[in-house]
Amino acid sequence: MTDRSKFGADTTADEVLEGIDLTGKLVVITGGASGLGQETARAMAAKGAQIVIPVRDMAKGEAAVVKIRKSVPDANIELMECDLGKMASIQFFAEAFLVQHDRIDLLINNAGVMASPHMTTGDGLELQFGTNHIGHFLLTNLLMPALVEAAKAGSDARIVNLSSRGHHFDTVHFDDPHFEERDYDKWLAYGQAKTANIMFTVGLEKRLAGKGVHALAVHPGGIRTNLGRHLTEEDMAMLLKRMEENSGESFAFKTVEAGAATTCYAATAPELQGKGGVYLEDCHVAEVDDEDESGGIRSYAVDPGNAEKLWSLSEATIDQTFSY
Repeated sequence: MTDRSKFGADTTADEVLEGIDLTGKLVVITGGASGLGQETARAMAAKGAQIVIPVRDMAKGEAAVVKIRKSVPDANIELMECDLGKMASIQFFAEAFLVQHDRIDLLINNAGVMASPHMTTGDGLELQFGTNHIGHFLLTNLLMPALVEAAKAGSDARIVNLSSRGHHFDTVHFDDPHFEERDYDKWLAYGQAKTANIMFTVGLEKRLAGKGVHALAVHPGGIRTNLGRHLTEEDMAMLLKRMEENSGESFAFKTVEAGAATTCYAATAPELQGKGGVYLEDCHVAEVDDEDESGGIRSYAVDPGNAEKLWSLSEATIDQTFSY
């Protein structure tokens, strides 16, 4: 029997899911065609989950499914087209999904963009904030009826938002989230987007806990995946130096298997049942800390007032309101 209290930075997704039966559970994973999302899909499919992966590139998605099925031959995986950088695409996906499925047990908002040059989404939003937060804000709210339905049926329905220790870089600038007035800085933009992922988690928990749906944010750790496709060699050297300085020792990137562990833990751990609005790292709930550079959750990210400001800003951005 696995000692779950010993989970940490090196724990893998398979170890986290040992003894967990996901048979009959429907799991939606954005960014499930590569990196951490693909490993999360593989690990959960191996435990019997039915997986739906929204993908921008269907060919890439199909290649990922082939790879997953080499490890899990009977993996139940469905691909559906969705571009998180285009609101119309998200709307189309959600409508098509809800026609085919009446419930979601786990929604894992895993897709992301990191430290990109100054670019915009298909709707003209700053790329990192627009994709990492606004796209997931719209997607999550449109899919909410299926999550609530699962909770009504007795499921431990959860939403897992992938954030990052990068949220330490910056808070959300509510007056200028898209760098229309400020000079663009790719790391501050990334920090803002990752902070937004946590604030969104707090806002979701406030609205949905009473309906049996809980939201959790996670920092997966430092992993080499295609999330870093925009990074230069200088960027990688800077990140490595920062990580080594913060940890006080030589730093080693996590494997993808270990990187997906905290996501799987947040989504399935029995000991987290009913506990939402929290931020996890290395398979444990992090403490609020505004000083420690090596870990912890910044207070501005879990501030309820900030969460409400972000919710209002997000609804205004997508020109839709949601009530629960």
